Amino acid sequence: MMGVARAEVSGSRRQPAGRKSQQRVKEILQAGRDVFSEKGYERATTAEIAQRLGISEATVFSYFRGKRELCARVIGDWYDEIIEAIESGLPRDGSIRQQFAFIVRTHLRLMLVNGTGLCALVLSEGRTRQHELSEELTGLQRRYTAPLMRVLSHGQQTGQIRSDVPLRLLRSLVFGPMEHVLWDATLGNRRTDIDATADRLIDVLWSALQPPDASLSALVQFRQEVGEAARRLAEAEAAHQQNAKQAAPERINTGEDA
Repeated sequence: MMGVARAEVSGSRRQPAGRKSQQRVKEILQAGRDVFSEKGYERATTAEIAQRLGISEATVFSYFRGKRELCARVIGDWYDEIIEAIESGLPRDGSIRQQFAFIVRTHLRLMLVNGTGLCALVLSEGRTRQHELSEELTGLQRRYTAPLMRVLSHGQQTGQIRSDVPLRLLRSLVFGPMEHVLWDATLGNRRTDIDATADRLIDVLWSALQPPDASLSALVQFRQEVGEAARRLAEAEAAHQQNAKQAAPERINTGEDA
């Protein structure tokens, strides 16, 4: 899954086959992440990235076609890290709300704690259709939002998420407010209590995601759960009675033999 994302953004000029080449690519990507985080896309240059590593700009171009491809790869790898954190930590046995809350909280935490510079880059320079990175970011955003889309889809199927609104609009409903929080924190340079902000945001968003007849839906779901529990209990009692009947002749025969 992760490999697919990298393939989408890394039509590299030269594939790093050897260990030394792979290490060089890692160094270029790390330097690129630092420079893009500090200066944004427009002011960052491949010359400065090369200078920080003590290599020639031609060496950078031997692995990446240019700044656009390098930046897309940097953002793609960063997204991969966040997706991996969400996929590996998602409480799969938890409720839809618990899974939703985990995604929102993890998204805010990783964006604001470890990726403020790249977050500002994506928000300020990567969202306009005319931007050089817009095409690459569109594909990345599709993959980046996939974990949330799966949770929302499952919620619709089980009646816990409203089904009168298309999934793509629900995605915007969730990520829109989150991006506003990120914008305010990163570009506005405001200190943010991540946990408190996440709690409030989760409550607001979850209320908006509920079916219009949420109380009736909850009652129907409760009735179904009670009915299922009663069915399992009846099956268990029937099995117990059957076992008791089968054991009774054996006790009688044992008594006669004595």
